[in-house]
Amino acid sequence: MKNVTVIKNIGELLTMQGAAIKDGRYLLPEDKNIISNGAVVYDENQILWVGVESELPKEYKSEKSIDLNGGVLTPELVDCHTHLVFGGDRAFEYSMRLDGRGYEDIASSGGGILNTMRGTNKASEDELLEVGRKRIEKLNSYGVGTIEIKSGYGLNLEKECELTLVIDKLKKEFAPRIQIINTFMPAHAVPKEFTTSKQYLNQVVFPLMEEFSDKGIIDCVDIFHEKGYFDFDDTELFFGRALDLGLKVKSHADEFNDNKGAILAVKHGALSTDHLLCTTEDGIAALAGSSTVANLLPGTGFFLGETQVNARKFLDAGVKVAIGSDYNPGSCHWDNVLMIAAMSAMTYKMNSCELWAAITHNASHALGLKKQGAIVVGMQPRFSRFSVGSVAEITYAWGKNYAF
Repeated sequence: MKNVTVIKNIGELLTMQGAAIKDGRYLLPEDKNIISNGAVVYDENQILWVGVESELPKEYKSEKSIDLNGGVLTPELVDCHTHLVFGGDRAFEYSMRLDGRGYEDIASSGGGILNTMRGTNKASEDELLEVGRKRIEKLNSYGVGTIEIKSGYGLNLEKECELTLVIDKLKKEFAPRIQIINTFMPAHAVPKEFTTSKQYLNQVVFPLMEEFSDKGIIDCVDIFHEKGYFDFDDTELFFGRALDLGLKVKSHADEFNDNKGAILAVKHGALSTDHLLCTTEDGIAALAGSSTVANLLPGTGFFLGETQVNARKFLDAGVKVAIGSDYNPGSCHWDNVLMIAAMSAMTYKMNSCELWAAITHNASHALGLKKQGAIVVGMQPRFSRFSVGSVAEITYAWGKNYAF
């Protein structure tokens, strides 16, 4: 057989088969479908066999193998929301926040996204590539093998073009070991030199969106749908233009106010809508009846000192829920999505399968990757490996890194 590999001596194999069958909704602990003393057979395209090693079919026994030495194999961890290509530093803002200044107050005082815009515009392409490489390798060291990277800190034609090309270079450089999703998000904030949000959309966002869609560089597009940034009409216009160009859409929505952002995202078939701290019952109901993933970002709530979303309302309604890190310089300077998910699961009142689905199966779907997120026959062979004896140990030991 060609390019077939067998992973043997797996102490516990987290297949997530039940989660895949249920499309990541209404999950129970048993939907993790853990196999003890397991083995997996795969080629470069797909998983060929999964089961107990003692039952490994004869035709695979002579193939090249990897010995996991009793460790744990899981579906590849996915960080489905990062902004990791940026320049500058916003450490002082955290102190301001501790001293009682709010996110919107800091932004109006020259901090926030526009602060990072200034730092990013000062950084050269080579500098952005180098910091991007270091941050990607750091995320990968935690077991994360698929990473979404959003642009959005250039906020002008030249720099947003450069940022998107930087992400494209990183994507090609790390493939296939690390899978990068290039999300185009210049609709992150409105620079002060523009009179209105629509002026910025028409002069910067839409021309670049058209250019990059023609080149096939970007995987999807995103917009910050929020009071003081891009309103309902802006977001609807943005979605319409993107879909006309054949692009997949996402949104930051309902973070500080209920802007009906989740409903609008569902209306336009968004892959995901993210944050959702203020989404009300009508938005939750819309998500539950759709394929749009609710991507909750608990690290941002921790970092900003905001009340966490009531995740159970989403889960109990049948919404497909993911967790991303939202790693960025201002509102969540925390890059470990596994630790974020483990710490937030108790607050979110998630069961163990809901936790794992949020950073594997459902996180994959939030990026439109429907062929990964579970270790079952026919899925892509993307795995994470941990040097512990049980799946439970991985999320139990906060801050300890067992990935290898």
